[in-house]
Amino acid sequence: VQLQASGGGLVQTGESLRLSCVASGHTRNFAGLGWFRQTPGKDREFVAAIAWSGLSTYYADGVRSRFIISKDISKNSIYLQMNNLKPDDTDIYYCAANFGAGSSWWRSGYVFGGQGTLVTVSS
Repeated sequence: VQLQASGGGLVQTGESLRLSCVASGHTRNFAGLGWFRQTPGKDREFVAAIAWSGLSTYYADGVRSRFIISKDISKNSIYLQMNNLKPDDTDIYYCAANFGAGSSWWRSGYVFGGQGTLVTVSS
């Protein structure tokens, strides 16, 4: 599966950005897609995930009240609306696919397949 993230940029504290991710390949087998972020040299961090079938969404505690994940299945795409951005949100953001099963599919087993997009939040 190929995943192309876009929409990053430089914003100031308190501003918003909307990230997009287009998936190609074995999209019919998705359990869901997710967003992760990573600072070079540090572990990748889960941000949010959305089920490909149904309405379930999942968030990391630190972004739950500020970020919204959504999808457009007709476009094989997911989005991440990021509001009230903080300098700590500065990272490279990646999207990932999950082919798991069961109610806990979103917790592990992601496949990463593309470039991330850089988000920089200035103070």
